[in-house]
Amino acid sequence: MRDMNLVVLALAQFLLALDYSIVYVALPGMARDLGLDLGTAQWVVSAYAVPFAGFLLVGGRLADRVGAGRLFVAATALFGVASVVGGAAGDGATLLAARGAQGVAAALLQPAVLGLIGSTFAAGPARTRALSVWGAVGASGLAAGVVLGGLLTRASWRWTFYVNVPVTVFCAVGGLLWLAMRRGTDQRVPLRAALLATGAALAVVLGLTFAGTEGWRSPLTLATVAAGGALTAGFLAGERRGTSTLVDVSLRRIGSLRTGTAATALYMASVGSEFYVVTLLLQTLRGYEPLRAGLAFLPLAAMVTVGSSATARAVRRFGTPPTLAGAFVLAAAGLAWLALGGTGAYATGLLPGLLVTGFAHGMIYTSMFILGGRDVPAALQSSAGALLTTSQYLAGAVTVAVLTLVLHGGDFAVAFWLTAAAAAAGALVAARPGAADATGAASPAGAR
Repeated sequence: MRDMNLVVLALAQFLLALDYSIVYVALPGMARDLGLDLGTAQWVVSAYAVPFAGFLLVGGRLADRVGAGRLFVAATALFGVASVVGGAAGDGATLLAARGAQGVAAALLQPAVLGLIGSTFAAGPARTRALSVWGAVGASGLAAGVVLGGLLTRASWRWTFYVNVPVTVFCAVGGLLWLAMRRGTDQRVPLRAALLATGAALAVVLGLTFAGTEGWRSPLTLATVAAGGALTAGFLAGERRGTSTLVDVSLRRIGSLRTGTAATALYMASVGSEFYVVTLLLQTLRGYEPLRAGLAFLPLAAMVTVGSSATARAVRRFGTPPTLAGAFVLAAAGLAWLALGGTGAYATGLLPGLLVTGFAHGMIYTSMFILGGRDVPAALQSSAGALLTTSQYLAGAVTVAVLTLVLHGGDFAVAFWLTAAAAAAGALVAARPGAADATGAASPAGAR
């Protein structure tokens, strides 16, 4: 029974990661068919990432309140409906609305998945194994998205949405058959705080978009940035007063969770956003067709799987923080290679960097969640998982907006250097003394 639980949960995570990256290769086709410019097309990514990040902690509280199993089934159904609407979209507004609905559904689904893993598998080897499988599938989904997107876009970009439907049907039915439908607790759901946080994130990303198209001194840019500042101030005031808090007070005291949250943000600012830069490099600079661009990502996708599979062994031998720090160092090296030679020949310029960053990507993705959830009580696993993923996708949305600003000038080397710097920062965060295992040393005990 537990094996079937893990199959359903891992497949759901594959879907969430896949849908973040599957649109990358399809972006030029979407923009062409629906008349979108680069700044607006960027929102096909951000319209998913921002609601995902903004409502994740609401999803975590809902999972704790109504039960993770029940929320899993409902969120999967919503994701499937939004995918149908996105595939049938006849204009940019409908497409972006569908992506936003997918993001909200993903925000409800992700903490339910992590909560079910945390409550089904006991802390220790069983949970580490489950998270390793889940992480390997999730990291592979992010990498496979660009490959599958290239294959499907050869027929039509609409299939990047329709491909989700059979997966959501299987997960919903599997959830009803195999997942525990326990009742939750009476926790308050902080909807006001989530709306403020989501509005702030939207305003920041929108402000960066306007800065690229209208200029930093534009009244539209300044007004949007000011609105983002006001919403952020309102959100922080509520958190300080405790009147409408997103983050459970007890979670704030867990050091491994704080380190994991920083790691997820820097992961998304580095190898997590690499796909966006490489996709634009291949299609806009080199003129690759979507299928060829997707196939160019195959070596990276394969190495993501290899890296994820090696993580559990590395964690047992070295401990979680050293594994995470080493993976970030590898990522920084691979991204620096791409900055130096990514615009050269594919075999000697892109391929070595893709292989190194792919392996590092798989290790980072799995180990950052192992570390982040390591010391969290089972009852708070959904909320902790939501916090980790909020940091991940919020950082992803902001990073894509920043990279779009840089790439308006066609400077791919600078874009790669920015992601390499984020990976280097991730290594420092993971290596600092506060990230050590509970034993105080990077020992096999830290694998728990």
